[in-house]
Amino acid sequence: MRAWPKRIKPGPAAPTAFLDRDGTLNRDSKAYVTSPAALKIYAFAAKAVALLNRKGYRVVVLTNQSGVARGYMTLARSRAINLKLVRELRRSGAVIDAVYFCPHGPGEGCPCRKPAPGLVKEALKDNPADLKRSFMAGDKRSDLDFARRAGLKGNLVLTGQWRSAGAAAAKRGYKDLLALARALPDYSERKMK
Repeated sequence: MRAWPKRIKPGPAAPTAFLDRDGTLNRDSKAYVTSPAALKIYAFAAKAVALLNRKGYRVVVLTNQSGVARGYMTLARSRAINLKLVRELRRSGAVIDAVYFCPHGPGEGCPCRKPAPGLVKEALKDNPADLKRSFMAGDKRSDLDFARRAGLKGNLVLTGQWRSAGAAAAKRGYKDLLALARALPDYSERKMK
């Protein structure tokens, strides 16, 4: 389900940074983020997203939000949280191109709930991605499993719940999203010429 924007103007296939939200862009506590006031964006997030923008990546957030199915928040509240993320990052010069979320619970068998690849399929219907130059970044094993199932390179960031990914995965992870953004190739038009 797309949380933002209401309409997307399709563009050409582009390198796309598919990003998990909780634990990757904002703090992930043991409690659900159930209100815009509870969303605490990491200090490095705006710099990381702005760097991805400058390097020519389309930036798309893909997030499971089972708090909706569990009754902790409404669909409208979940959208409001995602809109706050987009607005706060934009104020700092960082552009999120789209946000997609799955409001279903783990036991519902929803094809859009990560690690199933439904969210990326929905995003690709709106805007094609150059999958060879695209990636998924997240802080959980399910984000890496999602990347594999979607045919994307998976990148672990060592923020949020990274410990659940295991010690072997942590050895190949990045300190945070900014460290990953710095390590990625530049696909901006000026570099491509």
